Amino acid sequence: MRIARFSIDGNVAFGAVEGDKPDELVLDIIKGIPFAEFELSGTKVPLSKVRLLPPVLPNKVVAFGRNYAEHAKELGNEVPDAPFAFFKPSTSVAGPGDEIQYPPFTSDLHHEAELAVVIGRMCREVPRERVADVIFGYTCANDVTARDVQKREKQWARAKGFDTSCPLGPWVETDLDLAAASDLTIQCTVNGLQRQLGRTSEMIHSIEDLIVNITEAMTLLPGDVILTGTPAGVGPLSVGDEVAVTIEGIGTLTNKVVKRG
Repeated sequence: MRIARFSIDGNVAFGAVEGDKPDELVLDIIKGIPFAEFELSGTKVPLSKVRLLPPVLPNKVVAFGRNYAEHAKELGNEVPDAPFAFFKPSTSVAGPGDEIQYPPFTSDLHHEAELAVVIGRMCREVPRERVADVIFGYTCANDVTARDVQKREKQWARAKGFDTSCPLGPWVETDLDLAAASDLTIQCTVNGLQRQLGRTSEMIHSIEDLIVNITEAMTLLPGDVILTGTPAGVGPLSVGDEVAVTIEGIGTLTNKVVKRG
């Protein structure tokens, strides 16, 4: 099931996305919230009539860096022996179609296409064999990065945590199992030209590795998001660019870059 979060007539709701053709998609409005038992209302609205929002509002976004060997190599970095985590604040989250605001403190903004894992239940110290039980689903993410700031400041709070630096969407796909999610095509285009192309099977540390690692340290809450790293091919974005992240079996997340006004 594809679960979207959307706004219509000033109201915010969740809905199940139905249909296959992009111009015929409809939303069946959900009664309640998707992280608990819910029912479909049977009230349907065309997707074209709503504004899609970030599919979740995470308490925290836990991101993992240098999780694809070729990406680490292209930036001249060592491949970490263990998962390497950092945080993006909830205020960094943007939705499908939202603008990525180019911040004034950087002159080298980069795209990073990533598979995002959405957590479905409160969990801590998750054993490897129970990882699938805590996953709600998967969505597309763009870990937008001020690369010059990242290199200059060494720690990544400003470089990766600024407003609109974490687009998510267009919805959460809940029908992918862990095995399928671990071998999906992931790509990024800028103005229709391919920049990144890889597979999630190229991750150094698996989805299980990442969730076991972070829940050893902290509790994850329903709606929290895990970013699993980006394949090689990251590169600069300019004001006016349209950047799209497409992941097999999930969909496409598209955003336009604008100057922060």
